[in-house]
Amino acid sequence: MGVFTAAEEPTGHEQVVFCQDKQTGLRAVIAIYSTALGPALGGTRFYPYQTEEDAVADVLELSRAMAYKNAIAGLDHGGGKAVIWGDPDQIKTEALLRAYGRFVESLGGRYYTACDVGTYVADMDIVARETRYVTGRSVENGGAGDSSVLTAWGVFQAMRAAAEHRWGTPSLRGRRVGIAGLGKVGKHLVEHLLSDGAVVVGTDVDERALAWVRENHPQVELVADNATLITSDIDVYAPCALGGALNDETVPVLRAKLVVGAANNQLAHPGIEKVLQERGILYAPDYVVNAGGVIQVADEIGWNPQTGAARAGGFNFERAKLRTSKIYDTTRQILQLAEAEGVPPAVAADRLAERRMAEVGRLRTLFVPRATG
Repeated sequence: MGVFTAAEEPTGHEQVVFCQDKQTGLRAVIAIYSTALGPALGGTRFYPYQTEEDAVADVLELSRAMAYKNAIAGLDHGGGKAVIWGDPDQIKTEALLRAYGRFVESLGGRYYTACDVGTYVADMDIVARETRYVTGRSVENGGAGDSSVLTAWGVFQAMRAAAEHRWGTPSLRGRRVGIAGLGKVGKHLVEHLLSDGAVVVGTDVDERALAWVRENHPQVELVADNATLITSDIDVYAPCALGGALNDETVPVLRAKLVVGAANNQLAHPGIEKVLQERGILYAPDYVVNAGGVIQVADEIGWNPQTGAARAGGFNFERAKLRTSKIYDTTRQILQLAEAEGVPPAVAADRLAERRMAEVGRLRTLFVPRATG
């Protein structure tokens, strides 16, 4: 997809920036989908895409999803995302990350970055040496630390809400939950589910993640791959790895009655949500479910839309956790709305997000003078 083609669409992107620093090997794309609710917020993905077109397509889709995620989470942030094209194990260096930080700084606060696939808290500390517009930093550097903790908490709350909608009780006790991806978020989700009395089945392509589960939670049943997981006898499917997990091959054979997971962009293409609905599978929209991480990093920023400055006091974990717990209520609202209107939950979630972006975003056009002294 061409950048300007995307920008010409009715809901196209505001800005797409290509960043290159030949000396460090940096090739990055920053996409800002919308700043209607405030400065765009979204992580930086460091990934070895096959082609430049793949990198651009991913950042455009991810930044759009961030706009909807931030809107539905009630944040005063628009949607943005960045990708660094390359293998982080091969080319990630301090110099490259600092060069990237300079490009983020050049946007003047229109975009705040954070961690994503291939980037970590330590990386954000380095990026922050060149830009003010970064969040998800380490605790010792005044940040919130690992955002996967609250992401998993939010997924668990959404799963409870979906269970209540389907089975009448907000508990996973006795239910078999299949988790695809036992890394950053998945390992925390395992612990929440076991504490709630669920039976957990899992898989991962990384042997290190599997080893962690074997050592810490030997009661978890591990299966060979995702294909085995989705065709096994599970009640809930939780995609917690890369996107596209719900596609033309997986949905027809999926045995779970609920899909609630942390992965971004789980629907491989438009129309999959209708197939899920036709099969009687209740899908909790991914950007609603996995908003805990962005709620956490937004709390670290503490952006005040009235003054344009950071809120005093800094990050507070308990405050962020309380806000993340509201994902339970948001998920319930969306599932109820979808049922009442006879549409898939993904459609209901989009409608709520678009309504907030339109209604609250319109208020940004009303001039409010700021105090000068």
